[in-house]
Amino acid sequence: MIERTLFREEHDMWRETVRRFVEKEIVPFHDQWEKEGVVPRSLWLKAGEQGMLCCTVPTEYGGLGLDYLFDVILFEELWKVGASAPGFLIHTDLVATYLLSHGTPEQKAYWLPKMISGEAIGSLGMTEPHAGSDLKAIRTKAVREGDEFVINGQKVFISNGQSCDILVLATKTDSAAGAKGVTLFIVEGDRTGFKRGRNLEKLGMKGQDTSELFFENVRIPASNMLGEEGGGFGVMMSKLPQERLAQAIRSATVTETVIQWTVDYTAERRAFDQTIADFQNTQFVLADLKARSVMARVFTDKCIELFMHGKLDPVTAAMAKMTTSELHCEAVDKCLQLFGGWGYIWEYPICRAYADARIVKIAGGSIEVMKMIISREMFKGRLKGRPTA
Repeated sequence: MIERTLFREEHDMWRETVRRFVEKEIVPFHDQWEKEGVVPRSLWLKAGEQGMLCCTVPTEYGGLGLDYLFDVILFEELWKVGASAPGFLIHTDLVATYLLSHGTPEQKAYWLPKMISGEAIGSLGMTEPHAGSDLKAIRTKAVREGDEFVINGQKVFISNGQSCDILVLATKTDSAAGAKGVTLFIVEGDRTGFKRGRNLEKLGMKGQDTSELFFENVRIPASNMLGEEGGGFGVMMSKLPQERLAQAIRSATVTETVIQWTVDYTAERRAFDQTIADFQNTQFVLADLKARSVMARVFTDKCIELFMHGKLDPVTAAMAKMTTSELHCEAVDKCLQLFGGWGYIWEYPICRAYADARIVKIAGGSIEVMKMIISREMFKGRLKGRPTA
């Protein structure tokens, strides 16, 4: 198979460190976290002690100042064992990068060390009951009153919502200005009027807390603004390629993993005096998935390389997210089928992988939005519709 060429010796050493941490501190407890619907704070602190949170944050803020591949390795090792509970991706890949790119010196100096240590858990508040992929349609309002802003509204499907200490919140500061009326703020988890609703019961990813959030006259200082007033939509759009790349990395990794699980299972499981792997159908299904998983991996790794050089454009990121997430869902479905009845039992990893997979066609922008982005580039200047993020 095509060898991955992104990683150097120090990355391989880091992978071994991460793998040991995952096997010791996460795998034995993951079932319990799925029952409880949340990961304990002790895990965040342990991960912080081991330097596994926000690896790319510069040393001046207490980080390791490593390259993006160190974060990639952490995410891959979690997904290889089906550890969907820890919300490290949102914390590290989104909230910390928002702060690094657009935070004031004071915001970065205060929050980043706490996020690196695991003392402060980060979350991103964008989606609303009536505004998912269409972020311009959000209704949560922030109204200036002197040196403060007063926030009212609600969010839904917020990962780390029950646990977060720092929330990067998307609001409307000018309801008549469309995208130019969107502004981001940092909202502390203990602000008066900030209320956490129920921890939502989901199809999959049951251990990762996902919440409704409510804002009732939440007062924050103007200094909590992240970036420029009215510049929030542009900030969010600038981070979408990275978010969609993370989804592609996840899907490429899980696809490879479930194929290997299925090879191992079908080579041992017997039916009609032969193994399941002896049937031509099994071989053909897995051969087809394997070939496409290799192509997905090569394309995803190329996108990682482009991102690290500042060259990953939104259309290419949309292609990666769309193709890998569709393959991901197809792979878990076909592989579960080859497990037979055992594939439908929750204690089998393939069953949990099947339930966890469905969100990948929605998170980071739905498949339909990805197709719109790609097709609008193909027909640039020839379509009458408005551009879509």
